[in-house]
Amino acid sequence: MDHRKEELEKKRAKLAELRRQREERKRVTMQTHDQPTATGSKTNSQDIDDLVDSLVGDRVRAPASPLSTGTGTPGMSREASGIGRDRSISAATSAGTQLGSPVARAMTPGTLPSAVGGVPSGSTPAAGSGGNAFGSRTLPEFKTCDFVIFDFPPKEKVVYNKEVQTADGGSMPDASSLLTEEEIERRVRELREGDERARAAKEEDRTRREAEAKARESEIKRLTDEQRASILESSDFAAFVDQTSRVMERALDEDYDFMVDYTLAATHEAEEAGGEKMKLALSFHDDKVSRNRSVMDLAWSNRFPELVVAAYNRNPMAPNEPDGMVAVWNTHLRERPEFVFHAPSDVLRVSFSDFNPNIVVGGAYSGQILLWDTRAKAQPVLKTPLTAGGHTHPIYSLKVVGSTNAHQLISASTDGLVCSWQLDMLAQPQETIELAHPAHLHTDEVSVTCMDFADNETTAFIVGTAEGAAYQANRYDRAGSKAGLNGFDTYRAHTAPINSLSFHPPIASDFADLFLTTSSDWTTRLWRARPAAKPASTMPSDIRPLHVFDAFEDYVFDARWSPVHPSVFASADGTGRLALWNLNQDMELPVQWVNSGRALNKLAWDRPGRRIAAGGADGVVSIYDVGDLSVPRPEDHAQFARTIGELGG
Repeated sequence: MDHRKEELEKKRAKLAELRRQREERKRVTMQTHDQPTATGSKTNSQDIDDLVDSLVGDRVRAPASPLSTGTGTPGMSREASGIGRDRSISAATSAGTQLGSPVARAMTPGTLPSAVGGVPSGSTPAAGSGGNAFGSRTLPEFKTCDFVIFDFPPKEKVVYNKEVQTADGGSMPDASSLLTEEEIERRVRELREGDERARAAKEEDRTRREAEAKARESEIKRLTDEQRASILESSDFAAFVDQTSRVMERALDEDYDFMVDYTLAATHEAEEAGGEKMKLALSFHDDKVSRNRSVMDLAWSNRFPELVVAAYNRNPMAPNEPDGMVAVWNTHLRERPEFVFHAPSDVLRVSFSDFNPNIVVGGAYSGQILLWDTRAKAQPVLKTPLTAGGHTHPIYSLKVVGSTNAHQLISASTDGLVCSWQLDMLAQPQETIELAHPAHLHTDEVSVTCMDFADNETTAFIVGTAEGAAYQANRYDRAGSKAGLNGFDTYRAHTAPINSLSFHPPIASDFADLFLTTSSDWTTRLWRARPAAKPASTMPSDIRPLHVFDAFEDYVFDARWSPVHPSVFASADGTGRLALWNLNQDMELPVQWVNSGRALNKLAWDRPGRRIAAGGADGVVSIYDVGDLSVPRPEDHAQFARTIGELGG
């Protein structure tokens, strides 16, 4: 409010100053008019002449000469009288301003005033005359001023009187106008009931809207035929159905007898005690994968105990299908494989990587090493080239040796070449060793059909050959022996090609040098390997087996030690018999066996040692449960040591 007053005071002072200046200018103008023209100073006349000369110029002086000479007063000059010049200027100005008026247009040329002398044409003013024909005039003075106009609304006047402030002269309401207590309660109750009804109506409306929204959400959206066809043909939908169906099949695969009668539990236990202990648990077969194919190799996963991988050869009845196939089967998914991989040639050997559970390694008939990834598609992610720098013959042996941070893949083919590979770089081998035997008649090459390393051994290994003999070989030079084949120490006993070779698992160090060989001569033999640190023989010598198992009626294709029991191993032969041997109980006959009715090519124990996977020539992978036959007892270790000692080991 004070600021507003200050602004008003400043504006009033400015208006007063403007009024004072205007009065001062008016006073000065009046004083100028009151002074006689004849008394003007010579200085003011000179200033006026200079102003006229600068404004009018020659337009005034040019017509002035004839007028001044024609008047008959030759003695008049500009310096003669300054008052005459002032009057002529006034007369000229008046005449110039009135040319457009009716009076100026009515004037004849003889009556026009002189532009210089201020007298009519043809007349001579009096010598002492001080005025002109139109009277004296002054030049107007114009100035520019700034004004600020304020519009203040009139102040409203508020008038109070007694009639406005009070009603009915201040009289008190009578008793009849007061509400009773019952009336007040009734009105309050009505108000509450109205609020309750409004609240109930609002809640009902909200519930109805929510129900309508849920109904709209739950309404089934019908797809058009084009939309349905595009969804069914999309790869994402196929992958989704495949993955979810696998999950459902795993969940439904519950090994539980829903019709069990608990009152007959003792009878069932007696039947199981007297019956066959090794029995078929499940089998895997898929027409798209294993039809008209044979199982060439089997291996369990060390990370996932329910996964087993199988290698298949080509299908001669389907030339458009891939030559080789690899299927990863899941014991909780019986109808189809978990993963299927393709190969450009027959896959002869396959195994999971010991240090990466997603990697599957295979050896092909073409001499290539193939590497698949379960996170990728069916084709190999890496493979060796078909060049002379690697294998050019079928690969029947693969083995991963080393540790987690430093491991290599060792492969051997039938041309006697042993190669060492890095799994992440298969372009060329890290090292190669040619196994040659100079005593061979036609060629020095050694046709390797199987190979294995002893536990914790990465340099020395044993190879089985097609000639029926086994040899020790070294990857590097060591004390007493050179890199390559040791041709003087020969494990010679088989009369047919050796089909498999398996070292004893790392159960105890006392049996780490024991290994089994199977052959097409219908026998399985037990050997004790010569110590790798011992110097090689300088003369040819034949090493004899510890024992020969000849209770077979066909080719023996595979034999594997139990991973938990020191004296138990399993064998598979061409008659389809899967036999379980326990050397602590019987050295001549198996303790348990089952006959599948088809030739069994390969077998593999799972890590706990309670199941055996057997692959047949008809492409079926069978899983057998061995029960407690592979569970070792405390005295089995010592008893097996005595048994080996009795055999001359």
